[in-house]
Amino acid sequence: MKQYLSREYMGIKHNDHVEIENNHSVFNVLSKGYFSKLALAGLTTSVLTFSSLSLASDSNAPVIDAGNEKPNVIMILLDDVGFSDIGAFGSEIRTPNIDELAYSGLRYNRYDTVSMSAPTRAALLTGRNPQTVHMEELAPKNAPSPGPSVPLGQGPSDSGELPTNAQTLAEAFQAADYKTHVLGKWHVAPEYNNDEERNKAFWPLQKGFDYYYGFISGHTNQFRPDLVENNSKIPTPTEEGYHLSVDLIDKAIDILKPGGEPNFVYLSFGAAHAPLHVPKSYIDEYKGVYDAGWDELRKERFARQKEMGVIPNNTVLPDRDSGDYAWNSFDEQHRRVFARFMETYAGFMTHTDEQIGRLVDHLKATGQFDNTLILFTTDNGAAPEGGVLGGFRKAYYDNTSIAEMDKHLDEAGSVDTYMMYQRPWAWLGSTPFRRYKLWPQAGGVRVPLIASWPAKIEDAGSVRGQMVNVVDLAPTMLDAAGTEFATSIDGVEQIPVAGQSFLNTFVDQNAETRGIQYYSQRGNRAITSGKWRAIAMHRIGGKFEDDKWQLFDQESDFSESTDISDQNPQVVEELKALWWKEATEHSETPVTRTFEFIYNFSHGYDAFKD
Repeated sequence: MKQYLSREYMGIKHNDHVEIENNHSVFNVLSKGYFSKLALAGLTTSVLTFSSLSLASDSNAPVIDAGNEKPNVIMILLDDVGFSDIGAFGSEIRTPNIDELAYSGLRYNRYDTVSMSAPTRAALLTGRNPQTVHMEELAPKNAPSPGPSVPLGQGPSDSGELPTNAQTLAEAFQAADYKTHVLGKWHVAPEYNNDEERNKAFWPLQKGFDYYYGFISGHTNQFRPDLVENNSKIPTPTEEGYHLSVDLIDKAIDILKPGGEPNFVYLSFGAAHAPLHVPKSYIDEYKGVYDAGWDELRKERFARQKEMGVIPNNTVLPDRDSGDYAWNSFDEQHRRVFARFMETYAGFMTHTDEQIGRLVDHLKATGQFDNTLILFTTDNGAAPEGGVLGGFRKAYYDNTSIAEMDKHLDEAGSVDTYMMYQRPWAWLGSTPFRRYKLWPQAGGVRVPLIASWPAKIEDAGSVRGQMVNVVDLAPTMLDAAGTEFATSIDGVEQIPVAGQSFLNTFVDQNAETRGIQYYSQRGNRAITSGKWRAIAMHRIGGKFEDDKWQLFDQESDFSESTDISDQNPQVVEELKALWWKEATEHSETPVTRTFEFIYNFSHGYDAFKD
């Protein structure tokens, strides 16, 4: 029997912070009254593990036996959050509710996604590589439609239109008698400027969801969002104190009632993508925390990760890469402004975590938590697009000077701003890896993955080291529900699924998972095969055959700190051939060139200064 204790009983508030040692790791977010509460409850820290303690809003919450009952399935996806930005993955950011899922479930430290939003989301929703489902790049926006002569879902690999013969995760759940819901960011539909009907053909209700509430594009104002409900745009909320993250959880709680058909809920937050919108009280909790700067904080996160066991003890922390400046190279005013940006990001994360906690409390209070599979992850590595100075009034290409930002720092996080932090904070978020979002290095693709399913997971709190990819999420969720993708629907053969279930890792720490995964985006390439990972950055205007491939042994070099391609030329050649094989199999256009504008926006040229 699990013992449930309420947050109120334990005295946990979003501004409490004290480090507690336990047999899994450091749980850094429990309240100062924690020990006395445990004593009153008859528990001691010497026997406490997070597999035997769960927090809930009601200490008398029912506990159910899953039996053969189909589980609810919840997919929680955060946006632009790096590997180390969660407490359970080494962060100083307070995320007690996400951490609780980690310590009562499983963490995966070799989970790779795609280094950009839309391709990741397409892979998640289809179980196929993004190139296969025409989402290697962002879907078209403010561009003309290809016209009625072009069939819906036509390629090539970067057309931005999901194929009509690629059954989605939601459609597969519907076929298994699940109710399907998506709340939040969609970002896998074109936004043509002259064909709303074609745009809507790729909206959620046309892709297997029974209900949709959220925003279609890549980002929106969190206080005044552009919202769509089902197939209609609805008025922007104007009430005082409104925040989209709170609204999404209110909707999720309303959906997830006990009894009736099982539910699949895809909860896709706008957080923590720009704009960094959060009430000021959450920002102020972090005042002074980031004054030491990204260089020092990266070292601190790295040390915690080793202490927690979330990375191997022999991991090396790579040096700063070209384009990322030392904290101490900036004057006092710059550092003051930069620190406030990161305080805002951290507050945004804690606020988001608090909303996730509300949902988990509801599941526990209604007896649904034990037989609910929750997968938590993020869409790509931390976001570097803010550049050296960041964005204050605009996320991208903001001309606000540092002096002007400094003058208005008290507005940070407010509706009058649209903040995106400075690029080296993304380097902090990707600890212990190199680079970040938009890059093929581990910092761009390696993100936290947490699985929670108390009725099925046996060794709660453990860290799994098996290789898992975003294409594997959908097959795993369907496997948990006792179903799978269809190979044919109404006589139409479906595109083969690339992903494979890793459900067996829930009960077997040595279970086998995938061994090979390829990557291709904006001309940059990577291939993983067993312990080897090879990466090729492409110089715009150059020939692909001239690209220099780096090689890393992930067994001995978890952080990809040391290129060993010169010592292993035969391995490099084999991996290059394997990349072409995989790319040809999964994409009708094996490799695509990017535009100079995008190349410069991503600062791809920095790869050739290292």
